[in-house]
Amino acid sequence: MRLSVLFAVAIAFGSFAQSKDQPKPGEKPKSGGEVNWQGQVIKASGAGAPDMTAANAAQARLGAERAALTDALRNLLAQVKGVSIDGTKKMSDAMEKDEVRARVEGTIRGYKVTNKRYFSDNGVEIDIEVPLAMLTDVIDPDATQVLLASATKPEAEKEKEKANTGLVIDARGLKVTPALAPRVLDEAGKALYSIDSLSSDARKSTGVAAYVQTLDEANKSMKAGEKPLVIKATKATGADLQLGAEDSKKLAAVNSSFLAEGRVIIVLN
Repeated sequence: MRLSVLFAVAIAFGSFAQSKDQPKPGEKPKSGGEVNWQGQVIKASGAGAPDMTAANAAQARLGAERAALTDALRNLLAQVKGVSIDGTKKMSDAMEKDEVRARVEGTIRGYKVTNKRYFSDNGVEIDIEVPLAMLTDVIDPDATQVLLASATKPEAEKEKEKANTGLVIDARGLKVTPALAPRVLDEAGKALYSIDSLSSDARKSTGVAAYVQTLDEANKSMKAGEKPLVIKATKATGADLQLGAEDSKKLAAVNSSFLAEGRVIIVLN
């Protein structure tokens, strides 16, 4: 019943992007949907057949659009449920709580239509997406401590922070599970960076970290800026990354505002 209400509300309030362009290679979500950890979005597509009982072609196509959006939303919800939170727990586990499920449904209602494909039989395919960061805010919305800490930083520390624009963690060769809330730990297991490091705005807009496949992709990304601090992870447990002593000292020393902004990239493979 709750899922049906979700679809009805989304159809009523969603805006349909008018585009008859065919998708570029790789643009259409795979198998109805996918989680893009590099682009930090969850994508889904849906297909709708025309209403053969409609009075005219326009009504038949409108029915197809509604059916396609309902299908896309169903696929989007399936993708959301499979997203890892911390390498051990998934969104489907968190959504067993009614309040979390309600917030997830609210997040999905903020979907964006990215493409439409029309066919000669009046059938329609629709692609939609939502930012992964919106789920980060769902699982841990409280950022009071981060905002307070940022407001009380001394000027000398703020000047030091200008030396780096972001953080790149080289985790190649380790078995890392991409997740919404990874942690970066020192050699003793103390968290140097986590979801609790994020500002309120970052929880909604950027999330904890993006994942890429190569250092070259990390260097080209704007997420970590032009002068990121590059460190090496020595161990991975699920989504958590552990650093050696030297890199732990480097990260603890900067403790920069770029961490609060979520300007972090993790390199896999």
